Amino acid sequence: MASPLFLLCFMLYISHSSQMILLPLTHSFSKTQFNSTHNLLKSTSTRSAARFHSKTKGQEVSLPLSPGSDYTLSFNIGSHPSQTITLYMDTGSDLVWFPCAPFECILCEGKPKTTKPPNITKAHTVSCQSHACSSAHASMSSRDLCAIARCPLDSIETSDCSSFSCPPFYYAYADGSFIARLFRDTLSVSSSLLLKNFTFGCSHTALAEPTGVAGFGRGLLSLPAQLATFNPQLGNRFSYCLVSHSFDEERVRRPSPLILGSYGGGGGEPAAFAYTSMLPNPKHPYFYCVGLVGISVGKQTIPAPEMLSRVNGRGDGGMVVDSGTTFTMLPASLYNSVVAEFDRRVGRVNKRASEVEVKTGLGPCYYLDGAVEVIPTVTLHFVGNYSNVVLPRKNYFYEFLDVGDGGRRKRKVGCMMLMNGGDEADLSGGPWATLGNYQQQGFEVLYDLENQRVGFARRQCSSLWDSLHHEKN
Repeated sequence: MASPLFLLCFMLYISHSSQMILLPLTHSFSKTQFNSTHNLLKSTSTRSAARFHSKTKGQEVSLPLSPGSDYTLSFNIGSHPSQTITLYMDTGSDLVWFPCAPFECILCEGKPKTTKPPNITKAHTVSCQSHACSSAHASMSSRDLCAIARCPLDSIETSDCSSFSCPPFYYAYADGSFIARLFRDTLSVSSSLLLKNFTFGCSHTALAEPTGVAGFGRGLLSLPAQLATFNPQLGNRFSYCLVSHSFDEERVRRPSPLILGSYGGGGGEPAAFAYTSMLPNPKHPYFYCVGLVGISVGKQTIPAPEMLSRVNGRGDGGMVVDSGTTFTMLPASLYNSVVAEFDRRVGRVNKRASEVEVKTGLGPCYYLDGAVEVIPTVTLHFVGNYSNVVLPRKNYFYEFLDVGDGGRRKRKVGCMMLMNGGDEADLSGGPWATLGNYQQQGFEVLYDLENQRVGFARRQCSSLWDSLHHEKN
């Protein structure tokens, strides 16, 4: 039986004409572990909220947590022989880390494990003087780090601490944590692309986190940043296109392409992207923050709070584009206005399913018992000209069968897939909203680091994979 995680089988190729690496992200899905769609949705909505609120409380990093919505990649680390590692792909963090043998995970019962923790005894340690060490320790000075590593005072004063390795560092997130050390070794991206001296975190002890992470965020230690030192054309832009998935279906899906670099010939891409600028966040520099100015429900546009369109010096405001969070989180005032308008249109012909809302953590939900469905279009309005993103209906309104009365009665139900992130007063110290991967499905989402912008283009993602994959044959 397949794991509830999205299993991404990894293979690569390099197109010499377009400087591109194509990764087919194939995923399968099962709700068996959760017994019912209700339980799965409740677990996923709870974890989406936990991940969002960990960002606003100033945590060092928050990791992908939601069963049924996590995307993994596989690489090879080391040589003679190389060892396979399988990691979550996460645009919300900037470190590549994974469990190393021997590995102990506390409170990890029932959590899926991906690959056997590798033995990295041949890897090289990272100096306490390195920029990588400072980055892992939240930019502590090299002198402080060398002191923690027990480097002698005379060596610190003469800057001769190269033999002293970077001390262990601690990361905490919504429902777990780990301690790791930095190492360098060869990362095999494909048979023809090896990244030598790749820096990663190795953890021997973790709490509630048995799987590592490939951080794709903005930061010195992220996978794109390290790839850019080898080849700027590959590391300065990447995109993914998530094939639509459903929480009540159990089948293997077509691949979802993850693209490192450019495609389309001559470094260009189709002109269908709606671009919005990346906003710098001084408190969370690894986030891809963008500005949201409003949301339309049908023809009614609801303005967003002013802080959603910018980020201040304390790191407050903006919306994070995050591959590791399932559902989009909005501040309470905007969420409540969207719900009121949505309910005004849908609730007048469909009965509210309050019991389902309690079971799933989502809302509003409606019984769709043959009534005329009036499901309005939802549009996200980002900062910038021509930056409106019209969501497909299945991205924000999920329909499934509610099994009640001891399994004797089935009723069709629909739920809005946006979530309340809490009052603005409780969001200080972090982003005010998160754009989850469920709302991103069916779009190619482009992270253009060179031009500091994020682009959205409606795509048939399986067809995009077919067309790109065909180029190598």
